[in-house]
Amino acid sequence: MWGIVPSAGVGSRIQPLAISKELLPVGSRRDGEAPRPRAVSEYLVDRLVSAGVTRVCFVVAPGKSDVVEHYGAEAGGVPATYVVQPEAAGLCDAIFRALPLVRPEDQVVVGLPDTVWFPAPALRMLGDGGLSFLCFPVTEPSRFDAVIASGDGEVRALHVDPEEPGWRWVWGAFKLDGATLRALHDVWLERGREDTSVSTLVNAWLERGGTARAVRAGELCFDLSTESGHREAARLLGERR
Repeated sequence: MWGIVPSAGVGSRIQPLAISKELLPVGSRRDGEAPRPRAVSEYLVDRLVSAGVTRVCFVVAPGKSDVVEHYGAEAGGVPATYVVQPEAAGLCDAIFRALPLVRPEDQVVVGLPDTVWFPAPALRMLGDGGLSFLCFPVTEPSRFDAVIASGDGEVRALHVDPEEPGWRWVWGAFKLDGATLRALHDVWLERGREDTSVSTLVNAWLERGGTARAVRAGELCFDLSTESGHREAARLLGERR
C-alpha cells in the first residue's frame, strides 16, 4: 500500500519560515529519554503506517531538500521515495507525479502533511477499492473542502472553501486503488489539467458516473498552514501529552 504525501507547497499563509512547512515543529516525542520537537508531517506518516502503508512517496518541490534530509531512506519505519513537482501546479498535479510508481491493484492513501487530526487510527475505517474520503467535523469549514454526502455516505459533491454554515464535514485524507487513481488522472487530462483542487476534479468524476464514499470517522482536524491552526494544535497536543 502506498502513502502519498504532497510536500511541494510553499506555505504562504504561515511564512516566513526558515524550513519547509512540513517540518514545522508542533508537539514533541521521546527520543530515548529526552523529548524532541516533532515535525508536523510526522503525524501523518505515523497515521499512514498505522493504517497499513508499506511505502511512502513524498512529492517535493526542487528546493525542498530539507524534507529529503529529514526523512532519508525511511519514514515511520517503511521505505521512503521522493518525486519532484517541478513547479507549483496544485494538489492534483502533485499527486499524479506519483502515478508511475503505483500499480492498478495497489491501494493508495493520500494525506495532507500540514494537518493533524484525531483519532490517529481513523484511516483504518476506509475500505479497499474505489474512492473514499475520511471526513471530520469542523467549526470553520471555510478553511477546508466540505464533503456533501447522503445519510449512507454516498458523496454527492465536494465544495472548495465552503461558506454554507451547515456544511461542517470536511475531508482530511482519502483512499483509492491504483486503477481509480489512473481513471481520475484520465479525467484530469481530459479537462486540460485545469483542476488544481482535488475537489473540483472529483466533482467532474462524479458527473461522469464515478462514485465516492464519505466515512465520518474523524473527530478533530487542525490546519497547521495557518498561525491560529498551529497554535490550537500545539495546545491540544500539549494537553494530550
